[in-house]
Amino acid sequence: MSTRAEALAKRIEQGAYALAAFAEGLSDTQWHTVVPPDGRQAGVIIHHVASVYPIEIHLATQIASGKRVEGVTWGVVAEMNAKHAHDQAAVGKQETVELLRRNSRSAAEAVRAFTDEQLDRAAPVSLNADAPLTAQFLIEDHALRHSWHHLAKMKAVLSRSPSE
Repeated sequence: MSTRAEALAKRIEQGAYALAAFAEGLSDTQWHTVVPPDGRQAGVIIHHVASVYPIEIHLATQIASGKRVEGVTWGVVAEMNAKHAHDQAAVGKQETVELLRRNSRSAAEAVRAFTDEQLDRAAPVSLNADAPLTAQFLIEDHALRHSWHHLAKMKAVLSRSPSE
């Protein structure tokens, strides 16, 4: 197993663990609090993070195999996020935390299977103006960073809101 892949996988797990612990501590009011400027409820954001691990790992795997990422734009991402927010407006805490744990565990296991050569492989990524990005960069910028990114934003907002 690649030492780098193991380190990436552990960091994915750390972020997901921190997000799950945060989610479990939210009151019902906090779970439904809209997080600006995002505009989605905290619970929906947590479910969003949980639900996109498979997509993020698929894209990294695509790059690792030398294939370019095409058709993924910020507009497509915004549409996907809006649809998810609409479809998951009433999502529950328990099912979300379970999904977060399951999908982050699967993502970490998939990352553990990457070789150093695969992590270093680069291909054009449409989301980033067809810049030739490495699989490791995509893992770090998406599957790994995603939970930390949203966790920080939610903590900033919810630390100022009443907890019931």
